[in-house]
Amino acid sequence: MSIIPTASNIALPPWPPVYSEQQEEGEGYNSESGSSSSGSSSNQLFTPGMSNASSSSASSSPNYPMKRPLPRSQGFQSCGLGLGVDIDRLSINTDFSIEKELTDEEEVLYHHQSQRDDRVKPNQANGNISSARTITENPQLPYPISDFQTDNLLSAPQPNHIRNQNNPHILRYHDESVAPLSQHHHQFQRCSTPIYNDPPSHLFEFGHGMGLGNGYDQSSWSRRKIAFVTGITGQDGSYLTELLLSKGYIVHGLIRRSSSFNTSRLQHLWRDQHSLNIKGSTANKLFLHYGDLTDSANLVSLIAKTQPSEVYNLAAQSHVKVSFEMAEYTGDVDALGTLRLLEAIRTCGLEKLTKFYQASTSELYGKVKSTPQNEDTPFHPRSPYGVAKLYAYWMTVNYREAYGMFASNGILFNHESPRRGRTFVSRKITRAVAEIYLGKQDCMWMGNLDAKRDWGHAKDYVEGMWRMLQHGKPDDFVLATGQTHTVRHLISLSFSILNIPLKWVGEGIDEHAIRTDTTPPRVVVRIDPRYFRPAEVDLLLGDASKAENELGWKRYWNFEMLVRDMVESDVRSAKGLVEDHN
Repeated sequence: MSIIPTASNIALPPWPPVYSEQQEEGEGYNSESGSSSSGSSSNQLFTPGMSNASSSSASSSPNYPMKRPLPRSQGFQSCGLGLGVDIDRLSINTDFSIEKELTDEEEVLYHHQSQRDDRVKPNQANGNISSARTITENPQLPYPISDFQTDNLLSAPQPNHIRNQNNPHILRYHDESVAPLSQHHHQFQRCSTPIYNDPPSHLFEFGHGMGLGNGYDQSSWSRRKIAFVTGITGQDGSYLTELLLSKGYIVHGLIRRSSSFNTSRLQHLWRDQHSLNIKGSTANKLFLHYGDLTDSANLVSLIAKTQPSEVYNLAAQSHVKVSFEMAEYTGDVDALGTLRLLEAIRTCGLEKLTKFYQASTSELYGKVKSTPQNEDTPFHPRSPYGVAKLYAYWMTVNYREAYGMFASNGILFNHESPRRGRTFVSRKITRAVAEIYLGKQDCMWMGNLDAKRDWGHAKDYVEGMWRMLQHGKPDDFVLATGQTHTVRHLISLSFSILNIPLKWVGEGIDEHAIRTDTTPPRVVVRIDPRYFRPAEVDLLLGDASKAENELGWKRYWNFEMLVRDMVESDVRSAKGLVEDHN
């Protein structure tokens, strides 16, 4: 019972998918020729606080070919992002107790230099240079900074709203201001809380007088191949990262702060940053940033720093059953989080340059009006998760229509993989089957066995996400297999892959499955009503004809291949042969 039965002669599709240059050019995708050496040395992940103890895991991981980065445009100095800008000056830093803003230093220097010149001129007429002590002996040095005190604007003179030269989109005065102590002779109020107003046409005048995205159109901006991915630590995020890195992208990911490591699905893409000094190592192409979709200021700062050509919003509280118990949080992250990210792109003045992908869901259809469901099928969500995603869907459409943003919705039907979380029904089943096969578990408890879903492999679906942002125009697309299966069928197929015969008996909540190859027969599946949803979605079946015709998208994994991949992976994991990152 310790050996997995021989698999059928079905060759699993290669991952990431390989295309010839002629295919990609013919389909209108942005691609570059050539590749670098081992992907394990190129796909490097750096996250704050990450230990190097697990870096050895990369040795047993697959290598993906990396393409050469695009040559930098003439006239722009290198800053790691292909633009001649000072990224440090882009950060929105409201902690003014550490350092003084550069622009205020320049204002102080200019003012005191003028005063010194005024004092010097009378003495110059007599041929003498004044020996009066000036604020700074060297006008090139910054104005000295000491402690700061906080005053309320109500008791201070109301100054004119002068734009912050580090970020002219931020007004410099709000509820509070911070000024140097009186011994500095001049009061320069500061903003401790950024306020955002309508962006001017010359947004973000920084560096060498160049605005953010200045000199680029959307086509040239896209060729920079810089992606920003939320939800990068999840199933879809990790597969999408592999795909983007294989196509030569620089990938920035958003992760939430946690006391435990939450980057296990990306572990094979990372090696210790200290090894970058080793001869022959290449530059990082994968970076992680702490943040959250509930933090608007953080999102604005990250978009401004990373300047992405493509944004993939995959982050969400995505468990349907949990959304009934955490409805408010689900709405804050899934609905308003999408709005915050869209507004961050617009706030940074990138709405005409950066392409945006929103991960929508088949749960939008809910109580379906017609079968199969396509882009024109009316929505009727049946869970707080579905309702929150519906808000995000229409907000994406609204920003596309109102601001001309390249914003697309991907309405993806259920897609699974060995990296799926174990609380989702597909992975719950395959993991339980593996442990029952190995004698580590006696029985699995399920909810609605009659629910029908359109299940595909996540590898196929993340390629569809990428294709949507390479399309000639923004639009909404359904990705699905066009086949539906019950939960009961998924259970039976999972057991059959391990040559375990089942017999279903009973009805309703008394229905159960018996394993017939043991003496006496043992019950291995039972029903627990606590797993029933308050409002069930009985049938989901998608029609991906539009994506197939317009994007050239097609799936490579059928249902049996998907289930076999998950079951065999869970058997190896349950045996302890590989680390379970889920």
